[in-house]
Amino acid sequence: MAGERTAPQAGWRTETPPDAAWRPDPAASRAERSAEQDLAAGGRERRLVPLPSGKAAAASIYLRLPPKQRRVYAYLRWSSQGRTTERYVCEVTAGTRSENLAQGWRAAIEQGVGADASASWASSDAVRNVMRANKSRDTDPELALRRAVHALGLRYRVNRRPDPSIRRTADLVFAGPKVAVFLDGCYWHGCPEHYRPASKNAEFWSQKIDGNRARDVETDRLLQAAGWTVVRVWEHEDPRVAADRIAEVVLRGAMPLPSPGV
Repeated sequence: MAGERTAPQAGWRTETPPDAAWRPDPAASRAERSAEQDLAAGGRERRLVPLPSGKAAAASIYLRLPPKQRRVYAYLRWSSQGRTTERYVCEVTAGTRSENLAQGWRAAIEQGVGADASASWASSDAVRNVMRANKSRDTDPELALRRAVHALGLRYRVNRRPDPSIRRTADLVFAGPKVAVFLDGCYWHGCPEHYRPASKNAEFWSQKIDGNRARDVETDRLLQAAGWTVVRVWEHEDPRVAADRIAEVVLRGAMPLPSPGV
């Protein structure tokens, strides 16, 4: 979904979004604005962008309503050595600033916070290649898995929240049997077979991957508590084998089988 612009609310096609949807409180202190970003991102550690020096900067989501337009856009901003870097993230569509900041952070985190700037701050060729290749929607493994599942006669929804009240987006959603499928990238989710820790900025990347793993566990717990069965597939798995495993869960209502290497 990197760079993809989501559809705005219908009302925004005919009227300008209210200031409350994007404009910051002019009376807010620097500490209050930082706390606002921490809350929207889900924690300060999720705001960190690695710098060439090996340190990390806390990024922020900046909301912008261009003149004479009716759509609000989110940009990721961070500073290093007095220079500010800005990258477009997505279009946001909520009626409040807090929810739009959260939308922007979700999109930025899914894209791999600062991924578009990878050429300037990635610490090695291996990490740089991973960052450049990273996108969160319609990847080759996703398309292959969809085709394999579709070939088995199963129908599903793509990139949806299984439960609207839980801020988690699954790659495949089977609403009737309440099965949510997540296709996890080997690097970003710490595949036990293929993940290799970065040799530079090791502490930062280790925390990043550990955070993703913890989020995966939390996602499974939240969805299971809401009555959903979660199936996780590694991107290295044969899509046909993974599709058979998904079909077994969907058609028989069985508990998900562990993926290879787990």
